[in-house]
Amino acid sequence: MERGPAIFAGAVFALFGGGLLMWTAARVRQREPVAHGVNPVASATFASLAALVALGLGAWCLTRI
Repeated sequence: MERGPAIFAGAVFALFGGGLLMWTAARVRQREPVAHGVNPVASATFASLAALVALGLGAWCLTRI
């Protein structure tokens, strides 16, 4: 990958993943639903997995520079 797009993509994935993980943790800690109308355990698990995937993609992009 070229340096500029790799840094941008890595930063975007890392910020999104970190934000989603912090938001999910805050919702679970307050015992609030992560997604309305969905099983609380399933929605927290799915959101956490999506955040970890985004963080992993961000790390992968940043290692390609």
